[in-house]
Amino acid sequence: MRTVKGRGDHIVVVGAGLAGLSAALHLAGRGRQVTVVERESVPGGRMGRLDLNGYRIDTGPTVLTMPELLDELFDAVGERTRDRLDLDPVDPAYRAHYADGRTFDVHSDENRMIDSITEFAGPAQAAGYRALRSWLTRLYTAEFDRFVAANFDSPLSMSIPALARLTALGGFRGWDRKVGQFITDPDLRRVFTFQSLYAGVAPERALAAYAVIAYMDTVAGVYFPRGGMRAVPDALAAAAEAAGVRFHYRTSVTELERVAGKVLAVRTEEGERIECDALVLTTERHRAHQLLAHRSRRPIAVRPAPSAVVLHVACARDRRIPHHSLLFGAAWNDSFREIIDEGRVMTDPSILVTKPTAGDGELAPDGRDLLYILAPAPNLGRGGIDWERTGEGYAQEILELAGHRLGTARPRDTELLRVVTPADWARQDMLAGSPFALAHTFAQTGPFRPANMIRGIDNVVLAGGSTLPGVGIPPVLISGRLAADRITGPPGRGHRATAVAVASRADRQAT
Repeated sequence: MRTVKGRGDHIVVVGAGLAGLSAALHLAGRGRQVTVVERESVPGGRMGRLDLNGYRIDTGPTVLTMPELLDELFDAVGERTRDRLDLDPVDPAYRAHYADGRTFDVHSDENRMIDSITEFAGPAQAAGYRALRSWLTRLYTAEFDRFVAANFDSPLSMSIPALARLTALGGFRGWDRKVGQFITDPDLRRVFTFQSLYAGVAPERALAAYAVIAYMDTVAGVYFPRGGMRAVPDALAAAAEAAGVRFHYRTSVTELERVAGKVLAVRTEEGERIECDALVLTTERHRAHQLLAHRSRRPIAVRPAPSAVVLHVACARDRRIPHHSLLFGAAWNDSFREIIDEGRVMTDPSILVTKPTAGDGELAPDGRDLLYILAPAPNLGRGGIDWERTGEGYAQEILELAGHRLGTARPRDTELLRVVTPADWARQDMLAGSPFALAHTFAQTGPFRPANMIRGIDNVVLAGGSTLPGVGIPPVLISGRLAADRITGPPGRGHRATAVAVASRADRQAT
């Protein structure tokens, strides 16, 4: 594995998002002096926040899985997650609402899920679920350490035996078709394939290897931190500071001082010069390339993932609305074609509704709930939609649709607090106005995804959703550890993440 050569005593990390915090904690735990430079006044990056009229709003991801990765981070500096974060399991993980009015609760507990499936689709589908759960678990075991949590220098660095195991499991077949071998009910199958939206690819086009995402939420479980999602970066930053990491907030990096293939220091908008032995860049990929004066040699331009319209909504408190609701439209396959291929909004939208106040009522004023409604949408490179003109109107359509699909749990006394469109994401410097970075097409998967080191630049490592291993909270946290490994080398034989994951999951099950 290629690593940074020479001294690595002082590392500068640009960005205090999850990738940057992960890299900082791993590096600090390995005895490095670390300085984190962040343009915002708080940590979090895309896991953003907004305080508005008494509502504490999470503006970024809302589904937290694989908390053992957080355990690994805190463990790196001799701490425990439970001492920094209160994480509660979300049950049901999701409630699926279908266009015909039926509902289905998704549980990570096997027996409860079997009962739920039997009631919804019959015992044959429940038996199929048992087999699917077994396959998802074997897929995760075969894939996680060797593909998801591994650095690649080239496709040739892939382990042949590991590749053979993944192939034997059907990892390079279609995701939807592979799940269909176990679950034949098309409505039920959506529960195990909708996650392809996170990967930016339609289920029938996505590799079955990405079904590992379905393992993360339908088997390993979904969690929520007290205080909202912002509590995660706050806790990680606090642990990093306690471990000696220095943070420079409200500080923008404008220039890299470079000699030949090595960066010697970063220069900030405020005129500060911070020397470094190595640099971790977690900025958007195009911004990192701009700072490095680098032009990509990829023969084909990168493909951004689809985008999303997000509504932040206040409503009267209603216990009937669960933490996460999947509101499926009838035209499931058409939706992917419309947003990915045709560049237009879904005519029959499928949307995600999250109610964070189900996990922490103090995120909203007394008697009120807070809703986060996400509707997938084309990115700015694919669609020619004038969001400045149509965004508010489309948001009202989505809000009305969400109320209709929720049925008897229709939110009352709603107030639309904020609308975020692809144009708004673009103003935050996100490529093509997509908060999901690069799509996980075959050409942007595993060793074919943009690498986290750039040839000709010896002491700079990239981290975040646009590089290895990909998009989502677990991959981004892993990207920080992969960046640390590039600087220090892996801390020991094998990946510590697996041992920590097994121990922490057993501990959670015991309690």
